[in-house]
Amino acid sequence: MSPGLEHRALSCLIIHHESIRHHIRPLYTLDEIRGVREFLIARGTLDFKPLPTGLFPAAGLDPAAAARSGYGNVWVRDNVYVALAHEAAGQIDAARTAIQALASFFMKYRSRFELIVEGRASPSPANRPQVRFDGLNLAENATSWSHAQNDALGYFLWMYCRLAGNGHLAPNPDLLALFVLYFEAIRYWEDEDSGHWEERRKVEASSIGPVLAGLQALRSLFGRGGLPPGQFGSRIVSLDDIDRLIAQGSQALSAILPAECIQSDPHKFRRYDAALLFLAYPLNIVDESMSRQIVKDVQEKLQGEYGIHRYLGDSYWTADYKDKVAPGSLTADVSEHQEDRDALAKPGEEAQWCIFDPIISVIAGHRYLVTGNASDLEEQVHYLNRSLGQITGPDCPQGELRCPEAYYLERGRYVSNDHVPLLWTQANLLLALLAMEKSAAR
Repeated sequence: MSPGLEHRALSCLIIHHESIRHHIRPLYTLDEIRGVREFLIARGTLDFKPLPTGLFPAAGLDPAAAARSGYGNVWVRDNVYVALAHEAAGQIDAARTAIQALASFFMKYRSRFELIVEGRASPSPANRPQVRFDGLNLAENATSWSHAQNDALGYFLWMYCRLAGNGHLAPNPDLLALFVLYFEAIRYWEDEDSGHWEERRKVEASSIGPVLAGLQALRSLFGRGGLPPGQFGSRIVSLDDIDRLIAQGSQALSAILPAECIQSDPHKFRRYDAALLFLAYPLNIVDESMSRQIVKDVQEKLQGEYGIHRYLGDSYWTADYKDKVAPGSLTADVSEHQEDRDALAKPGEEAQWCIFDPIISVIAGHRYLVTGNASDLEEQVHYLNRSLGQITGPDCPQGELRCPEAYYLERGRYVSNDHVPLLWTQANLLLALLAMEKSAAR
């Protein structure tokens, strides 16, 4: 990297904490990047405090803030990312415990799968398996929520089979069979769900993709002969059943990408969405050309100075959000009436999230290990440095040197929102740091 490029790469960064600035480099040696991780561990930035069940709340908030926001609950999706980060760090016990706890929850409430599979209940959000619940007691929540989130269930299946395939847990074939039959019953390849952002239901590539990845991981388990056929009643799940669902999902995904949604209803059409990044990593279910297209779209259409927008027109934590929304409704379910919240937002005032920059860094790092191209390494370093710059400064009410969910406009100034630290951000940052170590060691 030339001196001029080094200067530009660092000068354009927004860094919230001066101690982070001292650790950021235009390129990293192995010792330097390990030093960054050790510094963050020592400061508690990468602390993951599990519940007694081994699951993780969405955010490490004090009890009052957790109750107020709902972020003391467990999200299936977030726990998969936290488990993945622990697995990458060699902390297999923590990863296994979290995923097995999710499996126990699903088995405890397996009737939600069974009733839909048998056709005795409609696949309405209220009837579907809960993807946000009380992780302390492995108990469902009584409050209404947008539980139609196929991506969350797909992530679980993918991570469960990943750990099983690596010999880290003994899979339950009947639970796996139930997931297959459930995805078949709801016709996941054309099912309208609320997706990663828990909003208006539509057919989304970023929801089809995780289910497809989960089914492919399950197919791999069957293919190795490491899993006996699962069964539900008299129905035995076969390789043909899984292959048929994989084919339907693959066809649907190919028809939608590189967009997120392509339905004719303008409320259900979305060309750009940062959730598509997850199809490239960690799911790895798009080819290199599509991966590059998704990253390019996010960089050109959704990237901001402080983070990355989820999508254009996003009204969650829009400008002066806490002045516009009642305290008890900041994180309310809007899936049935999203237009009310959307009316509060203006173009260009979308929150800038901190979960995406580390993912782009990992994608570039994986590419660099294949190509050896300096441009891929530079991209990896740049997005890691953006991620490090997002760590909170001393003016953050929830604490300094913490990983926020997002930055939003408050009276004309970008500040972190209330959900600090967000464990999903921590997990993605840890994955990016570990990927950078691999590149530095090359």
